Amino acid sequence: MKKTSLVLALIMVLSTLLVACGGTNNKGANDGAGEGDTKAVDISVGFVTDEGGVNDESFNQGVHEGLIKAEKDLGIKQSYQESNVAADYAKNIDTLLDADNNLIVAAGFKLADDVEKKAKENPDVNFAIVDFAYEKAPKNLVGIVFQAEQPSFLVGYIAGRTTQTNKVGFVGGQEGNVIWGFDYGYEAGVKYAAKELGKEIEVTKQYVGNFKDVPKGKSIAQTMFNGGCDVVFHAAGDAGAGVIEAAKEAGKWAIGVDKDQYSLAPENVLTSAMKRADVAVYNILKDMADGKPFPGGQTITYSLKDGDAVDIAPSSDKNVKPEILQEIPKLKEKIIKDEIKVPYNAETYKEFEKTL
Repeated sequence: MKKTSLVLALIMVLSTLLVACGGTNNKGANDGAGEGDTKAVDISVGFVTDEGGVNDESFNQGVHEGLIKAEKDLGIKQSYQESNVAADYAKNIDTLLDADNNLIVAAGFKLADDVEKKAKENPDVNFAIVDFAYEKAPKNLVGIVFQAEQPSFLVGYIAGRTTQTNKVGFVGGQEGNVIWGFDYGYEAGVKYAAKELGKEIEVTKQYVGNFKDVPKGKSIAQTMFNGGCDVVFHAAGDAGAGVIEAAKEAGKWAIGVDKDQYSLAPENVLTSAMKRADVAVYNILKDMADGKPFPGGQTITYSLKDGDAVDIAPSSDKNVKPEILQEIPKLKEKIIKDEIKVPYNAETYKEFEKTL
């Protein structure tokens, strides 16, 4: 009898402790978008790619790698929908909304209109778009942008100091504010190096018209190499794989973009202008996991002063001459201090030219 009473007493004590600890109470885990109280295990992220897909070795893949790291480190759940044409954007967002994701991440400025529309229609879901800044975003939508002209200036300087023919090239994806930053930043870096060397260096430019036409990217680069260019920088997404392939076949230099693309052609990738979408996306998720308010209605901008989110590739020491590479920290400091005003479009490039 005494033994039975003791067992019953222990059961009652344990029951009381469980209730007191609130073991089954999940209140506050995800009470609404932008509140900053979402726990890591309750964060479900849906990613909508731009054309090129998650294996483009460039921008989309960078975003996806940030999500994978967050899944591993923070315990989030992540999934994605790949877009092949513009008509896919809205339906892919809808698919991810139907899956009850509480954060939708989109890659690329081309998704801007669809993302804004869906954000307004779904105020209880958070949205983030990489590579676009809205004038006035909804409170559940954050824009993430990079001062891509800055690392582009650095790789342009490297190209200018490396070229033996005094002819270099640039292959862009689709014209617009984002790619113009790469374009004019690169040309500025080339011209800055040319001034140091006391010579003229010609910059040839051409755009693919999209970010996925690998054969066209390769064809453009081949024409540039055949025309005397010995260094070609691409900011063309998946189409840039064609530029790197052309460099391999010609025995010339290619400069990668977004990710460190050295592994694609170790003997022919001189350096890469890195725009770390993986870092940017991971930071958003880390803040959410830490309970910080979602930065909706804002634009987050990354530049050289923010560390490795914007920089040249770590592998640059493989192929860039040491005497060139040692100048890069000095140039970074001048850019950060605004002593070098790196241009990001045709208008600001004209102003830059006046300083040469």
